[in-house]
Amino acid sequence: MRKTKIICTLGPSTDKDGVLRELVANGMNVARFNFSHGSHEEHKGRLDNLKAIRAELGKPVAALLDTKGPEIRLKEFKNGVEMLEAGQTFTLTTREVEGTKEICSITYKDLPQDVHEGGTIMLDDGLIKLRITNVTDTDITCEVLNSGKIKNKKGVNVPGVHLSMPYLSQRDRDDIIFGVQQGFDFIAASFVRTAQDVYDIRNLLNEYDSNIRIIAKIENREGVNNIDSILAAADAVMVARGDLGVEIDFTELPGIQKSVIDRSFSFGKPIVTATQMLDSMMVNPRPTRAEISDVANAIYDGTSAIMLSGETAAGAYPVEALKTMSAIAERTENEVHYRDNRLVDASNGQISVSDATAHAACLTAKDVNASAIVTVSESGNTARLLSKYRPAQPIIACVMNEQVQRQLAISWGITPLMMPLAHSTDELIEMSTNLAKENGYLHDGELAVVTAGVPVGVSGTTNMIKIHMIGNCLATGVGIGPEGSALANATGKACVCHNLDELRAKFKPGMVLVVPSTSNEMLSYVRDAAAIVVEEPGLNSHAAIAGKALLKPTIVGAAGATSHIRDGLMVAVDCARGSVQRLQA
Repeated sequence: MRKTKIICTLGPSTDKDGVLRELVANGMNVARFNFSHGSHEEHKGRLDNLKAIRAELGKPVAALLDTKGPEIRLKEFKNGVEMLEAGQTFTLTTREVEGTKEICSITYKDLPQDVHEGGTIMLDDGLIKLRITNVTDTDITCEVLNSGKIKNKKGVNVPGVHLSMPYLSQRDRDDIIFGVQQGFDFIAASFVRTAQDVYDIRNLLNEYDSNIRIIAKIENREGVNNIDSILAAADAVMVARGDLGVEIDFTELPGIQKSVIDRSFSFGKPIVTATQMLDSMMVNPRPTRAEISDVANAIYDGTSAIMLSGETAAGAYPVEALKTMSAIAERTENEVHYRDNRLVDASNGQISVSDATAHAACLTAKDVNASAIVTVSESGNTARLLSKYRPAQPIIACVMNEQVQRQLAISWGITPLMMPLAHSTDELIEMSTNLAKENGYLHDGELAVVTAGVPVGVSGTTNMIKIHMIGNCLATGVGIGPEGSALANATGKACVCHNLDELRAKFKPGMVLVVPSTSNEMLSYVRDAAAIVVEEPGLNSHAAIAGKALLKPTIVGAAGATSHIRDGLMVAVDCARGSVQRLQA
């Protein structure tokens, strides 16, 4: 089961017949809608298609609205494209002009007031570098430092400069309101500089009583410098390496990526690594070796999710790109270097009762070798706390709200399932573990660690941990039938004893003897028992030899049997399966 989540960007390539369905069917967890391009009508068409497909396939794929943000772009050239030569003069202007090789209009009217002579401007994700030679009220005259082609509406970056433009433009406000109305699950906030930028979006969402979660995109120097306060304000962060690699020295990028991931661990927030992860698959059916290593190393670093941008939105091989990324993730997660370093100490100072309970649940799951951690959560926060500690076991999150289910699609290691509201602790445990079993995540005889809040139905009170045996199977070991046939069965009341004195006081003939181990002093009781179940392993153990000699159905190596089997319970011993089953009343 892949634990690292995958975000795919929708676009012209996914509009082709059957492509979006293939993405959903092959493991896309989140669909990204890039609002830097396209109309509301275009995005609504894609979202409606996604909703229909996810409902049909039963896949809780989340929808993410990526805002345009306070970005600066060139306007249009007369010929659509121009070739700029190193050493020539090129002017950026706030005046409305028809773009040529010498001049082009820009979208931000106050840029001349924010820059200065000698500063640097980058065009088209840094492909063309300009040095400012003169600034007037409307024009920024530059020297072109390297040759390159420039096209309509390409991005303009000003590294190291604080732009005085407001964070939320009217266009972004309109896009976010549209997202609320259409039922988006996430907003990826572009070019976040400070925590206040996140609060501006949160306040707008609150006006519409929306529970959309906010992912702060870190793509400039200010965002890097303010990462702790941004993490405190946002629901998740994204290392958006495209613009970030232009805004800062590109040699800093790997270290910043690792640093942001580390800080996200400390705050317990999901972290997305994005941009150019499999860029060559825009045109090629296979990735480069460097791209494979890039994806794997982001996973080794601990990223919660990895993202495909142009690869799926406009590439020639969108489905192949998703399958490739998924295969790399699964292989990386199975590597010993990854598995042996997973249960992390992600505490950030003093922690809450819920946080401590989640950490304890992860440690307990490791200690008892549980098959899964099952949590019941109305808000999804308990599941996110568990994800923070990166347990080896899958996290099965049972929730009661479809949007909460989809919003867990970005969190590492979580499989969210829909469940009706439980009315008691016992009902909660039975309903959640049965749901996990019905969906194939747990099987009879396996152990699950269940964590939730008590009293039931009160949000934010995660305070309960239980080790739960799945199904009617109470214990498993190695079965030894009469004369070693391993085919015998027996039923009877369990006589659970820890020593000889307890055995003498409680045992009656025909009972199933459940003990840590047997000895010669117990042979008379073994002879009268319906079957023997011992925790001590080994085919040469005393119980194994006695069981064969006395023709008694015997199970050895039944770890935890004296804890999991209740004294006096009617049980069935199945030597063929090596199991002790609870008999239904």
